[in-house]
Amino acid sequence: MLQRAIAYYRVSTQRQGRSGLGVEAQRTAVEQFAAAQDYEILDAFTEVETGKGSDALDRRPVLAAALAAARQTRCPVIVAKLDRLSRDVAFIAGLMTKRVPFIVTELGVDADPFMLHLYAALAEKERRLISERTRAALASRKASGAKLGNRTNAAQAAARGRVAAAQSAEDFARSTMPFVHAVQKAGITSLRGIAAELNTRGVHTARGGTWQVSNVRNLLARLGGERKRADEVPAAQGHSR
Repeated sequence: MLQRAIAYYRVSTQRQGRSGLGVEAQRTAVEQFAAAQDYEILDAFTEVETGKGSDALDRRPVLAAALAAARQTRCPVIVAKLDRLSRDVAFIAGLMTKRVPFIVTELGVDADPFMLHLYAALAEKERRLISERTRAALASRKASGAKLGNRTNAAQAAARGRVAAAQSAEDFARSTMPFVHAVQKAGITSLRGIAAELNTRGVHTARGGTWQVSNVRNLLARLGGERKRADEVPAAQGHSR
């Protein structure tokens, strides 16, 4: 028996709204998910809005309409990615108080409100760390006498850029390891299996891409971990996708 749901899509700028950039990808993800999980999409709402800030719901009338439709039909709202709702933890927390269940296709049907908060918190923390590192690096360069944008300091700037990039990679690895540990505790121990599970859970690489075996290997190596390659893990270990 088909379950009912409301679909919600969002793009962040008027330009994207006019071009349709991103909407088709979201629609495809939601429709494929709905077909696989036996959901019938009763209605779809598309919004063009930045969605920034904890009060963003006041500036997103289409999302409010989607929530109202979901409450009326007593069904969940399905979105393709968590950031289509918001990247702001306070905003996500506010949505949870509306008592309308949300399903994020990239996280799956088992992602409860706690998981949504956790993913939003990690994304928010990563953005804050990047911003803080950028400001600190600029302040340090200025204090040391470097002229920002001056080509004569290119070598020095490049060296500091490499240091900042290495620190960023280190911070990302540490923030991602809790997810890797959770996957390993679930019995998935191969590099290939860990990569597949991270992709299934909607955890992106540092560059926002999908996980490959090499990404997982580099992540573990950066923090001093050593794991067997996927083809070296015995089949008897169970979950080793």
